[in-house]
Amino acid sequence: MTDKLYIKTFGCQMNEYDSDRVADLLQESHGMVLTDNPEEANVLLLNTCSIREKAQEKVFSQLGRWQELKRERADLIIGVGGCVASQEGDQILKRAPYVDLVFGPQTCHRLPQLLERARAARKPQIDVSFPGIEKFDNLPIPGSRGARAFVSVMEGCSKYCTFCVVPYTRGEEFSRTFDDVITEVFELAQSGVREVTLLGQNVNAYTGRRHNGDLVNFAELLDYVAAVDGIERIRYITSHPIDFSEALIDAYARLPALVSHLHLPVQSGSDRILKLMKRQYSVADYESIVYRLRERRPDLSLSSDFIIGFPGETEQDFEATVSLIDRIGFDQSFSFIYSPRPGTPAADLTDGITHAEKQRRLAIVQQRLAASAQRASRAMVGTEQRILVDGYARRNPNQLSGRTENNRVVNFDGPADLLQNFVDVQITEALPNSLRARLGANRASDFAMISEGSARVLTYT
Repeated sequence: MTDKLYIKTFGCQMNEYDSDRVADLLQESHGMVLTDNPEEANVLLLNTCSIREKAQEKVFSQLGRWQELKRERADLIIGVGGCVASQEGDQILKRAPYVDLVFGPQTCHRLPQLLERARAARKPQIDVSFPGIEKFDNLPIPGSRGARAFVSVMEGCSKYCTFCVVPYTRGEEFSRTFDDVITEVFELAQSGVREVTLLGQNVNAYTGRRHNGDLVNFAELLDYVAAVDGIERIRYITSHPIDFSEALIDAYARLPALVSHLHLPVQSGSDRILKLMKRQYSVADYESIVYRLRERRPDLSLSSDFIIGFPGETEQDFEATVSLIDRIGFDQSFSFIYSPRPGTPAADLTDGITHAEKQRRLAIVQQRLAASAQRASRAMVGTEQRILVDGYARRNPNQLSGRTENNRVVNFDGPADLLQNFVDVQITEALPNSLRARLGANRASDFAMISEGSARVLTYT
């Protein structure tokens, strides 16, 4: 009987990438097939995130629900991977003793062996070490899951921001070799992938070695990825301002495949708070990067991350953040109340801000960010946008769905043969979380002729 695997993923795109690769790995090693029903799975895996306390608590809540399944089936294997596993280690077993596997982000490639040992020894197996590049040398060639794909180019972080657990859960920065990255991109393009997102905790810190020993920086890597036949659109996440080189800024002038959208976390608009965070740049440094980027790419859409209520944040510091938001005009950004993470330097800082005050500040920031994003959406109405059609609309399966360069979801009527292809659409309406559109004039007339003789006719709204 074929074993079935269920994976629930929390957190960032890096975790999504790891989950896909784990599924490929266990299919190759044990013939496992993915299921979306945990009750029929033989192996249940959680791929976890520990950036915020709430995300960490979600892990144990989920494990509590899975405990009932374990009581019904003693042979069920439950595993916890990702950053919570790396941070907590065997402490997970003290809180959830029915867990069988605990593995870190850098040891997910060892899952087949850990699984075999857990079944044979009938006791939990833990491996949260940091073997580095070994992970990528032992994962199978990624399979295509559509026209869009993630490619991890580097992992870890060496910046040690005072609020962040990533250096402790994913280790120091290390880059995959240039040849391995380009080979993966080429193979994905051969399988039909049209858009790649290059991933890393500080992706623009990438420095990969070629087979001849030469080093390739991130800006050069983008040139090579753009030259791969079939790759028409390139994204990357997450970048750090301190590693934003002039060569990377210039890439926006010479690479049409590089989208006019950038996620560049700033965290605060106050120099004093940035120093306490150990971010290693000033607000002026950040704004200079944005100014030079928009010189090269005037239509660049910029999103960011904001931590509100960092220990010691005064009203003046907060107002500086609000002012930066107003000056830059951020789009679709993320903002959170500061969450102290055990083991980080910021967790020991005196925090005299009440939770109610933090909530007040967060509400103001989120209102400003939402208004800015909505203005950007409304400005797109009436424009023609090129989207990659990657599926069906979430609320209306009779409509197609795709994404613009600035990462907005667009829903529209059209034939199924547009799936996994680029198409030009006219934006007709801006909704809070998506856009509506109709096909461009040429394609729309083709669609009308196709639909006329079809038993299933889709109409525009």
